[in-house]
Amino acid sequence: MQLKYGLEDHPGFAENLIYGLQWLAVALPAIIILGKVLGGLGGTVTGEVLYMQKLFAVMGLGLLLQIYAGHRMPLVIGPSTVLLIGILASQGSSTAAIYTSILICGILLSILAVSGLFAYLRRLFTPRVVAVILLLVAFTILPTILDMINSGSANSSPGQNFGFALVFILLMFVAQRLLTGLWKSTLILWAMIAGSLAYTLVNPMWLQGSSAYGIPVVGGFFKELTTSLVFDPGLIVAFVLCFLGLAINDLGSIQAVGTVLQADKMPERITRGISCTGLGNTLAGFMGVIGPVNFSFSPGVIAATGCAARSTLVPAGIIMLLLAFLPRNLYYLSFIPETVIGCVLLFTMCTQVAAGLSSALSALEEPIFDHALLLALPLLTGVIVAFLPAEVVSSFPSQLRPILGNGFVMGVLISLLLEHVIFRTSKA
Repeated sequence: MQLKYGLEDHPGFAENLIYGLQWLAVALPAIIILGKVLGGLGGTVTGEVLYMQKLFAVMGLGLLLQIYAGHRMPLVIGPSTVLLIGILASQGSSTAAIYTSILICGILLSILAVSGLFAYLRRLFTPRVVAVILLLVAFTILPTILDMINSGSANSSPGQNFGFALVFILLMFVAQRLLTGLWKSTLILWAMIAGSLAYTLVNPMWLQGSSAYGIPVVGGFFKELTTSLVFDPGLIVAFVLCFLGLAINDLGSIQAVGTVLQADKMPERITRGISCTGLGNTLAGFMGVIGPVNFSFSPGVIAATGCAARSTLVPAGIIMLLLAFLPRNLYYLSFIPETVIGCVLLFTMCTQVAAGLSSALSALEEPIFDHALLLALPLLTGVIVAFLPAEVVSSFPSQLRPILGNGFVMGVLISLLLEHVIFRTSKA
């Protein structure tokens, strides 16, 4: 790959800022989308904006930590979709218990990375298990996506929203096919803007009742922190499994960029990178927000810009931190219809399914049918649990509810059971 700037190069101030803004454009959509999904659970605009503030602060600090002390490579970070599933599936538990579990698991992940024990745990995650994890992330978030697509103002029917979603998603795939370079890398950002404008034209009534009144221009975000730890054993076990999926994702992202750039001392970079991801999640748990992970599409951005200098991500991290203190700006930045967010999230999950299918096909061995069965049961189990009615989930024992009621966790457990117990082989 021909690069204008290498890993340790330092572009001039103006170029560094421009490249930083490009990285920011790539990172923004995931932060805004997942921030709105989780921040909106409280039901108030001020609560949603506060969540966004804290999330931008965690992502900004996490990015700077990785650049200076972690893997030290041009890798953008964002909120983990695996943890999104864990949080959404744990709504029956208290907020303090959920984010205490994230805080604890962040500490455990750092300890596993620094101690070298993570290398032993990696043996559990065979190619088939990794394929199941990638596919489960997409399949078990479908109920949330459906709810978002069907939501809207009182003047729009679910059928209208579904029709808009179908056309909008197909247009996103057309853009995915036609665009190249940085335009393709930032497609989701442009889709959010264009989709919001289009939805407003189709259904202008969704703007009714929207107001920035009471949201300050400048404000702090040190509120609703996890200062009182609440330990829920079942919830901690559920998030441990979520974090194992997060760690595999993190590892793959770091290795992908390291391979593209032929970076030196990769074992050290991996150890530092995963340990800093753990620290970032510890901070996220304390702040009461979803934790970060390194994103796998960074090599595409490097190829599009021709710049692999890690210093170019510093402006992106600093701007994220500045935005955390500008709540009104975040309110306007995240002013997107839920239907559009659902569409963009579905498009993102399509890429997740593509990655999962690629991994699954490469993991299949002879006889193919028998090995495909090891993928089928975990996936169907995860989907069934994800779509269970709330009254069924509430009937589970309270201590086991975070595990039995989480489609992702149940799918991973079934996959591990099939792979390492029921169908265990000498190679496994």
